[in-house]
Amino acid sequence: MSAVSRPLLDAALVAVRDCMGLQPDERVLIVTDAPLRTIGDALRDAARELGADPVLVEIIPRRSNGEEPPPEVAALMATADVVLCPTSKSLTHTDARRAASARGARIGTLPGVTEEVMVRCMSADYHQIAARTERLCRALEVTDTVRVTASAGTDVVMPIRGRQAHASSGLFREKGQWGNLPTGEAYLAPLEGQSSGVVVVDGSMAGVGLVREPIRITVEHGYATRIEGGDEADRLRALLEPHGRDAYTVAEFGIGTNDRAILTGVILEDEKVMGTIHIAFGDNKSMGGTVRVASHLDGLVTSPTVWFDDRKIMEHGRLLVE
Repeated sequence: MSAVSRPLLDAALVAVRDCMGLQPDERVLIVTDAPLRTIGDALRDAARELGADPVLVEIIPRRSNGEEPPPEVAALMATADVVLCPTSKSLTHTDARRAASARGARIGTLPGVTEEVMVRCMSADYHQIAARTERLCRALEVTDTVRVTASAGTDVVMPIRGRQAHASSGLFREKGQWGNLPTGEAYLAPLEGQSSGVVVVDGSMAGVGLVREPIRITVEHGYATRIEGGDEADRLRALLEPHGRDAYTVAEFGIGTNDRAILTGVILEDEKVMGTIHIAFGDNKSMGGTVRVASHLDGLVTSPTVWFDDRKIMEHGRLLVE
């Protein structure tokens, strides 16, 4: 066994045993990279404690969220029963993850996770999170349009009619199920080309971290057309520019449902904070959309008011559908 702290090992056991439902005879693959190797070791040790014979593979850190892993690793993912991906850049929105899910692998991705986040958020009641998340998903699926406002200046409308909502509940026990760990969000892909308004990211931004000066993003016909603010806005533009127009697509609307999560600058945790919403730009193919690009960047809006059509779901960050 490696020198993993007991609190981290306990958190990893919750992830592997409770969230993934690992059985001793199942094939387990852990894909990690150097910055998150300690988390990879903890998940491997947890799988061993449960009687499995895990394989751990270390890859070179990807350059962006959504960049594919090496083809050899993609092939391994497609042969496993359970795949866990603690990596510094997200493998969630990759063809490798989608192909492995299609073959029945249960997949938990942990992009950018820290030991602190693991220990705090894996202690949440995931059955309660699942129930809360499912309620929001059911409401989303009978909604035509989502509107979000917030005191920092957000006022955006996102048509969603006909789009499937996804419950990242933290319980991935059935074949083909996948999502983040730690987790807790209800999300979907708004209809391409139709969102409009202003998104003011005042919490955190994927690839950037905590936002000191809010990032003001103007959305027209489903794309971010202007990004204004301070240094953080400059950094966001630099992240998006290499990927072309598709990276500016309004890709995701999500609502955090994890009552243990707090705002830390690690987007994996931040987007799960209850009482917040996030809007992502870039790839949405994983959630039923049509855009495939090697970039998916979430921006967090704090204390939002949210309407599903004319039904108010959240008011100044307080969920009304508990």
